[in-house]
Amino acid sequence: MPLTALPFLFPGGCHGPSAADSATCVDMQLRTCSDVAYNWTTFPTLLEQRSREAVESSSEYILLSVLHHLLEGQCNPDLRLLGCAVLAPRCEGGRVRRPCRHVCEGLREACQPAFDAIDMAWPYFLDCGRYFASVEEGCYDPLEKLREGLDAEEALPSGLPPTFIHFTHHSYAQMVRVLRRTAARCAHVAKTYSIGRSFNGKELLVIEFSARPGQHELMEPEVKLIGNIHGNEVAGREMLIYLAQYLCSEYLLGSPRIQRLLNTTRIHLLPSMNPDGYEVAAAEGAGYNGWTSGRQNAQNLDLNRNFPDLTSEYYRLASSRSVRSDHIPIPQHYWWGKVAPETKAIMKWMRTTPFVLSASLHGGDLVVSYPFDFSKHPQEEKMFSPTPDEKMFKLLARAYADVHPMMMDRSENRCGGNFLKRGSIINGADWYSFTGGMSDFNYLHSNCFEITVELGCVKFPPEEALYTLWQHNKEPLLNFVEMVHRGIKGVVMDKFGKPVKNARILVKGIHHDITTAPDGDYWRLLPPGPHIVIAQAPGYSKVIKKVTIPARMKRAGRVDFILQPLGTGPKKVLLGPRRSGSGLRDPLGGASPYGEPEEVGQEPLGGRRQPSSGGSKPWWWSYFTSLSQHKPRWLLKY
Repeated sequence: MPLTALPFLFPGGCHGPSAADSATCVDMQLRTCSDVAYNWTTFPTLLEQRSREAVESSSEYILLSVLHHLLEGQCNPDLRLLGCAVLAPRCEGGRVRRPCRHVCEGLREACQPAFDAIDMAWPYFLDCGRYFASVEEGCYDPLEKLREGLDAEEALPSGLPPTFIHFTHHSYAQMVRVLRRTAARCAHVAKTYSIGRSFNGKELLVIEFSARPGQHELMEPEVKLIGNIHGNEVAGREMLIYLAQYLCSEYLLGSPRIQRLLNTTRIHLLPSMNPDGYEVAAAEGAGYNGWTSGRQNAQNLDLNRNFPDLTSEYYRLASSRSVRSDHIPIPQHYWWGKVAPETKAIMKWMRTTPFVLSASLHGGDLVVSYPFDFSKHPQEEKMFSPTPDEKMFKLLARAYADVHPMMMDRSENRCGGNFLKRGSIINGADWYSFTGGMSDFNYLHSNCFEITVELGCVKFPPEEALYTLWQHNKEPLLNFVEMVHRGIKGVVMDKFGKPVKNARILVKGIHHDITTAPDGDYWRLLPPGPHIVIAQAPGYSKVIKKVTIPARMKRAGRVDFILQPLGTGPKKVLLGPRRSGSGLRDPLGGASPYGEPEEVGQEPLGGRRQPSSGGSKPWWWSYFTSLSQHKPRWLLKY
């Protein structure tokens, strides 16, 4: 296709501004930039490249074409579209429109950690101050196309009330619209936010419900429910979309139960952790989807096998009573493998929010499983492998199964009938053993207790089955979330009333501690009965209290601790899991769980980092030097 020139004249025949400001608009013919929100560009570009060939042979253009893979899906396609706005500037009416500076600055803040993790400098042509403009100067948003079709309101069928729930399968765009519309209807108790993007660039959208959405309140427990970790297991995705609408409607209608729940709990719903896999499964459709089509993400990774294997480390540490076997750090070698952006998004989310309770919704059977999922003897494919919190995990699993009508059905010929004698619950490793699971990671890396719910034997149920599925799972979902209020909660503070963050809460007889959040608050899920609870922190004497948890309780008992400072003698604290390696700059900005400074040696939640000898070039350098005669030394940090 020949380039089509559009000379520009101002009204009255006067020529436009000087050559420095005016431009000749030509067709956009750059493959890497083919999905930008405009059709015309100009030469020379903002980088003084005078032809399409000059752009395509440049190191800058090559970087944009491979950035997706270098950063393993992080900040995709945002960074590529931002770079295209510089390499192929938008041309309208004979003038170049520059991209908005605030969009560039927002992306740099979000994406700089991904560059740091692979030892790559921020690209010079994404200098927000040099190649971008302000809103007052008439800039445009280069990411506007990402939001097309997601912001548009989808009208409900005429005559239906706003509380109507449409029991159907939702495409990605429909899901986003429903969640945003629901948050808008209940804006005083709900909001949507993104925890990151999938490998193919789809937002991992969360809707949260609480009395003060967007912020953690003192002693308010946080719960997350995650669906669609396997893209072809779609029932959980739909259940959480329906649950969001139900919580909003019931709150507005004055339901005492839902109002109490939202006023005392912060609930986060992530309907689809694997939207890319869902697209593959949905293309085949309900009834035609194979057992595995769409299960993995766009990198062909099983996301529920992609988390760090901390369970093996736990078994190694558990034999020593003098070393803690909780809050185990992520080993360095984990980052040398392929880590999905969806997995990283979950880990970052866990790091910034003090979750207490979680459920991952799956499909393929009808049962509730709980950690550990990896056998304590790796060669055993099926072996009962309990956590120190076995009693509590069984209570959590039963909270779901015991109010699920099909899980309690006494027929052994039904879906999940082989679990009937176990009460439709099972220890994960006793079912089948695997490593890299999300539930084990939650328990061993954070304070969060997570169970796995298999919602039925059909992974992609037909649309006519969705209403019945909702009726079967509505009460179990609510009953499970309410379990976050079982046990004790409180604040750990010093004698002046100042909160003590990262204090440890120990329970005698349960070799698994939890830690306090930045405000000093904590939550400890506990089964009924008497418990000896100890609070301790470096530099303080420990405090011991006895508590009794009743068989039935609707809110956690409050147990506060006031710690007294130790004298000047030696401080004795329980050793944590050993961290190896030199300290690396954390791409999350040095934040550990709930915003605390990271301990030396903690591995970054960023892109792949390869071991290298001092002074050598990063692992990606040879790729660029082999493709282009122009060596992009501007990508080197040192």
